[in-house]
Amino acid sequence: MDKTAEGWEDAPEIVGAAGVCVVVPAFNEERTIQHVIGELREAGLRRVVVIDDGSQDATALLAALAGAEVVRHVLNRGLGAALGTGIHAALVRGAEVIVTCDADGQHAATDVRRALEPVMNGDADVVLGSRLLGAGHMPWQRRVANRIANVCTRALCGMWTTDSQSGLRVFSRKAAERLELECDGMEVSSVIAGEIARHGLRCVEVPIRSIYTEYSLSKGQSFRVGLRTLRKLLLKKAIGAGR
Repeated sequence: MDKTAEGWEDAPEIVGAAGVCVVVPAFNEERTIQHVIGELREAGLRRVVVIDDGSQDATALLAALAGAEVVRHVLNRGLGAALGTGIHAALVRGAEVIVTCDADGQHAATDVRRALEPVMNGDADVVLGSRLLGAGHMPWQRRVANRIANVCTRALCGMWTTDSQSGLRVFSRKAAERLELECDGMEVSSVIAGEIARHGLRCVEVPIRSIYTEYSLSKGQSFRVGLRTLRKLLLKKAIGAGR
């Protein structure tokens, strides 16, 4: 890959990079985890914390060999729990800006760098990467599922976003400290949107590319998982209304 063409020629010179921590939740991602960490580090993002969510393969070992710090869950607890652990770990380690990034290779490191800018410049508290605004083809099944998820997120969590299920997010320390992620599963993406709205955080979306491979398409939301996620959101909404 031509890194100059990708805009990586100045990667080590990210202003304030020492205060940026990238959190990568991972479950059985031995096929991609080293590539993801390597791309991030080559793009100037050297502080990477991988949350190994009870993997039964070599994810943790390969992540450590690639230069990441690894925090392990003994059991597989789910995406929400992994993100919660990762954000807490980054805060404890003094991070001023926290990025979340998927472990399946779906996000380009240059998009991560660009998503950092509004938070690092003080123009936003949160940045959400949107695959629907960016280049690249999202399969129509994913596009339809995403739009349904966006509508449900707006109705149940009070915030509209063009890509509510995106795994690429950037938080200022102030924003990260306000998040209350009382969930373990895939519903965490919508819960995060609700937390942004509840706390009145300044949020912007930036276009990111859709990078799909046969492997990455095997991950993420399926129709059955989507229904289970919706059921959890409805239950959370009902419990909140009853308090």
